[in-house]
Formats: sequence, structure tokens, C-alpha cells
Amino acid sequence: MRMATSATKEDGALRRAIEALGPWFQNLRIGGIETAPDHFLGDYPAFKFARFEPALPQDLTGKTVLDIGCNAGFYSLEMKRRGAAEVLGIDTDDRYLAQARFAADALGFSDMRFEKLSVYDVGALGRRFDLVIFMGVLYHLRHPLLALDLIREHVAGDLMLFQTMQRGPADVLQVPEDAPFHVAATDQPPTYFDNPAYPRMHFIERRYAGDWTNWWAPNAACSQAMLRAAGFSIEAQPEEEVYLCRVAPVPYADWMGEPAVYPARGSKP
Repeated sequence: MRMATSATKEDGALRRAIEALGPWFQNLRIGGIETAPDHFLGDYPAFKFARFEPALPQDLTGKTVLDIGCNAGFYSLEMKRRGAAEVLGIDTDDRYLAQARFAADALGFSDMRFEKLSVYDVGALGRRFDLVIFMGVLYHLRHPLLALDLIREHVAGDLMLFQTMQRGPADVLQVPEDAPFHVAATDQPPTYFDNPAYPRMHFIERRYAGDWTNWWAPNAACSQAMLRAAGFSIEAQPEEEVYLCRVAPVPYADWMGEPAVYPARGSKP
């Protein structure tokens, strides 16, 4: 009876601690208690992770992981469970960081670290990681391509797990390396830009789904083009919005070729 009473007290204390850190966006299971059992998406993000987790290395022994926009640490914890030697989660939200630290300690992963840091400041880390997780962040950023460039330049050592909200068609137009500036009105379609499958980023000026931080919604072609432009090759697309990427040469030199020559001021084009 005493053991049962003690267990009940511990369970109650754990539940109160979890509630005090709420609300939780990620549904974690800590000591048999779910942190967000009534999430509007269901068992999130576990159900989503189940769809693409086979694409990730099952054994991360000795590997280092950086989780950008870690939230409560769901993906950080999953990588630690796969044996990662070091996991660092960063976020700009103090509440999410407190949740992640609590969850890691409660689940026996006290060696995991969580720090307050913006994706724009990842260069301050001064090192690269074997796996970078960049899930559910891009569309919240005012400068998304800059973020990808900074990740590639400063912290991505090999693989990157990437996800973004996408809107528009899943078709991807094979865009040529160049296109004429002037297009005849009789040409059909008149320009590549009118093709729905052209890489396109939808700008959200105000709110989307009630969230003012939803700034951008790329289509699939745009997500893939941005990844390539930043210097990532797409190794797999295990889910519609999820890409497993590998560090690749940044293709700027391939694009630029000879320097552009602009007409002198005042001259006719």
C-alpha cells in the first residue's frame, strides 16, 4: 500500500511539473504521461515521424546532431535514442527550451544540451555536425534562403533532415538554366513563371492558420530548388514535405559564368 501511495504521489508530482511547463506543442511521453494528449493534429509529431524515420540512419553511434528549432526536443530525443554521442537543440523560445531540458532529464538523457540561439546565429557555434535537423522552421522565417545558406556555410557537416510547410502543386517543373527576357505574346505558355510547377514561394503578409509567424509557403519545386541553391543534394523524400539532404557544392559558380555587363547610365539598353 505504501509503495502504491508513493508511486501515486510521484505520478502526481510529474503531472503537475508537466502542466506547469505547458502548453506543449509536441506530445512527448514522460513516465507514462503525455504532454499534449489533446493536440489538434493528434499524436504529433510521433505519427509524422513514423512515416519517414526509416529514411534516417538507424545507428548514430558516435555522431553529432544539431536540432534547429528543437521545440520540446522530440527529434533531439529520437536521435539520442539512436545512439548519437552528442545532441544540441537550439530554439529562441524559452518555454520550449525549458520543456526540452525537463524532458531530457526526466527520460535519462541529462547529457543533452539545449541553448537559446537563432538559426541566423548558428555561426557562433563554431563547428559542424554530422546531422542537422531543420524541421518546421523555414516557413516561420522572414529570410528563409539566408537561413539555409548559413546552415550550409557554418554547421552542416554531412546530412540535413529538412521539412517545411508546402502549398501548391507537388509537380516540379524542370527549369532551364536560362530563359529569354522578352517572350512573344503568342508563345504558350508565355513564360515559365505562369506554370504552377515553377519554383514558387507564396508570401503571407498577415496570418496563416491564425499564426502571424507563418511568413512563407513554398511549393514543392521551390523547396527543392532552394535546397539545391544553398548547397544540398536531395538524397530522399520519404514524405511529401520532408527531405533528407546531403552537403554538396554550392552551385553559385555554375550560375554566374561570365560577369554580367550592365549598360552605362544614361545609355539606351
